[in-house]
Amino acid sequence: MQNDSLKKSITTIEAMAIVVGMIIGSGIFLKPGIVLTNAGSPFMSIVAWVAGGIITLAAALSVAEIAAAIPKSGGLYTYLSNTYGNLTGFLLGWVQTIVSYPASVGALAIAFATYSGFFVSLNPMQEKLLAVAALLFILIMNIISTKFGGIIQVLATVGKLIPIVAIILFGLLSDVAPVSSSIQAPLAGAGFGAAILGTLWAYDGWISVTNMAGELNNPSKTLPRVITFGVIFVIIVYAAFNLTIFHVLPVETIATSAIPGSDAAEAIFGKSGGVFITAGIMISVFGALNGYLMTAARVPYVMGQEKKLPFSGFLGKIHPKLGTPANALIVESLLSVVYIFTGTFNTLTDLLIFVLWIFFTMGVFAVFILRKNTPYEKGNYRVPLYPLTPIVGVIGGVYILGSTLLNDPIRSCIGIGITLLGIPVYYFIQKR
Repeated sequence: MQNDSLKKSITTIEAMAIVVGMIIGSGIFLKPGIVLTNAGSPFMSIVAWVAGGIITLAAALSVAEIAAAIPKSGGLYTYLSNTYGNLTGFLLGWVQTIVSYPASVGALAIAFATYSGFFVSLNPMQEKLLAVAALLFILIMNIISTKFGGIIQVLATVGKLIPIVAIILFGLLSDVAPVSSSIQAPLAGAGFGAAILGTLWAYDGWISVTNMAGELNNPSKTLPRVITFGVIFVIIVYAAFNLTIFHVLPVETIATSAIPGSDAAEAIFGKSGGVFITAGIMISVFGALNGYLMTAARVPYVMGQEKKLPFSGFLGKIHPKLGTPANALIVESLLSVVYIFTGTFNTLTDLLIFVLWIFFTMGVFAVFILRKNTPYEKGNYRVPLYPLTPIVGVIGGVYILGSTLLNDPIRSCIGIGITLLGIPVYYFIQKR
């Protein structure tokens, strides 16, 4: 049985900051051009961002019902274990603990160091050392107190929203580009489906807040609220940000630029706009880095408490004085450092995209299993417009799976292989 003994130290505001801060990374600054090219026009691009948001919201509302019914730490690992069995949950927890989370943390740390090169010239080794230093700072803060991690998350989320909101407000009120520059012949991209796919990647990350359910007060009510309002808030921000870009930049510029967010900031604020937006991206990445490390540690911690991993006694231990999952935090950080210095973080995250979306889609579908097998408790959150809402969420997941498998079948199969390596580990632990 799981024994949640971490302090209930995460407030609703901090949980909301985890949701928003982990969704809004660098994608909002970099993706508009790709989505526009594939959608074919500014109008269809906005439709794609909203459609991707609706699919994400449908999935989020569905998972929120499961979170309300199973208000325990561990997030998707716990939900899959409860609805599909221990082996399914273990395989997700296995890839999250050993590869997915630490590789994502490593990638974010390197991204932070890379953007720092805008202000200070760094060679490859210096970038890696700065990445490790940023990671070490966040690790120490989260070990000292989960409250410190929550405060960093709130500050970083507010910090990343300042440049975004400034660009939206000043951009929509400006006349730096003629309106006619946003009206031209359709662009020749991969199509509307590819545009939605691009936005779905930009909406990823919200589910990690469920890893910390045991540290929230009244998670059955708090989680559905922060997940729902957090995702809706991001949909509004994404749509408004893209409207602003179309207002201040010619379509040709957006479609061909690798950094349309920076171009828009420069058009609005002049040359200082590049500094402004780069600082915003660094804060954004730093906040996502903190959120990923904080939530990542809860999976091996919970699995350690349940004796589901090698060295469970070590991973499931809470620091006796600080009351934080210090050992799990350290292990995840050490794995991230390995991935940073070997340069394997992007390769590993790419390999596991397909597998992780299999588990995520199963998680959304799990609301049907939950409704069938679990009696309803009065007052518990229920997903609106059931069964249409979870169906939309599942369709979105299946679409991503199909696209990923068609575009990159070899990596998808390798990712499945890495996941299945956990089966002998599972049975070895079971035998012991």
